Amino acid sequence: MSKSVFYHAGCPVCVSAEQDIVNLIGENHIEVVHIGENRSRINEAERAGVKSVPALVTPNGNVLHINYGASIEDVKA
Repeated sequence: MSKSVFYHAGCPVCVSAEQDIVNLIGENHIEVVHIGENRSRINEAERAGVKSVPALVTPNGNVLHINYGASIEDVKA
C-alpha cells in the first residue's frame, strides 16, 4: 500500500493540520512534504492536483484540500 502525501507550506494552519492528519492516519502511512522548504516538490504537488495547502493526496489520487492556508501560486512566488 502506498502512502498518502501531505503537502504544506509551514504556516500555522498547515502545521496544525499536519499534526491532526498524522495523528489520524499514523506517521507510517503518510509522507509529509513541506513545499516551503522543499520547493523542488511544488511541481509534483501541482501534477497531483493540489491547488492550495495544506492538502492531502490519498494513495488513489484524491486530493483533499484542508482548511485554506495558501494557494499553490502564493507558495511558488
